[in-house]
Amino acid sequence: MEKRKIGSSQLESSILGLGCMSIGQDEYKAQSIIEAALEGGITYFDTADLYDFGVNEEIVGKTLKNVRDEIVIATKVGNHWNEGQEDWTWDPSKKYITEQVKNSLKRLQVDYIDLYQLHGGTLDDPVDETIEAFEQLKSEGYIREYGISSIRPNVIKEYAEKSSMVSNMMQYSLLDRRPEEQAFPILKEHSISVITRGPLAKGILTEKMLSKASEKIKDEGYLHYTYEALEYTLDTLHQKFRDSRSMNEVALKFNAANPVVGSIITGASSPDQIKGNIDAISGSPLTEEEYELLKEITNNKGYTEHRL
Repeated sequence: MEKRKIGSSQLESSILGLGCMSIGQDEYKAQSIIEAALEGGITYFDTADLYDFGVNEEIVGKTLKNVRDEIVIATKVGNHWNEGQEDWTWDPSKKYITEQVKNSLKRLQVDYIDLYQLHGGTLDDPVDETIEAFEQLKSEGYIREYGISSIRPNVIKEYAEKSSMVSNMMQYSLLDRRPEEQAFPILKEHSISVITRGPLAKGILTEKMLSKASEKIKDEGYLHYTYEALEYTLDTLHQKFRDSRSMNEVALKFNAANPVVGSIITGASSPDQIKGNIDAISGSPLTEEEYELLKEITNNKGYTEHRL
């Protein structure tokens, strides 16, 4: 599987990564998904201290223990479960970040975290203090690199200009091209990689297409698309590519065609699902003609909020 450097760092990731949030708490089943990912060449595994109250990190760490030096473990910090564990609060303070990294290290059973990410971010945060926390953890050897997870161009710009972060995780797909307008140019200018999530748009960009649409999507559409526009766009995509590529393949390779993308994160709730995504990303990349056609069929309206 193709490998790419994450930002200007020495971290190298498979172009397809596994988002571990959906692997569940059944340890045997979760391990089978992770092992299928490893067998298919995936080296990037994304988790967070928030997922399943830390159990997700425990399962990920235990399963990957024997291949620790061959993979990239990425986790996140910033969300603090409230008492009762029914909701969480946002805490990007230096105190919280430097405390919580030790809990993640323990759950993951590792000496260091490859990529430690701020799990969100706003301009109301103590940005300088947050950056200071990550820089301290890096200098102390608890983490190799750090990044953020944000869709907000104004927040991304702030961190890109003030920090040495190497990545930003954000939603990006054929049906959500909002990052192209403001976020991607900033990240490219500062040699920061995009870790994309949601490339299959809640399953709509798979062979099942609108059979996977929720009632909310049926009533309200999806982002800039009305339901009718969504039907038309998906039908056009299917008609243009049905004889050459699957919908999964088109969707994942559209992400991969952008050089600012360091890794594409897909979730999986079964080994077969991750194997399907591995098959979809393998093989020949999109041609320039295919890439341009996909951009013509879909829209690239930008964000309406958090603009520069």
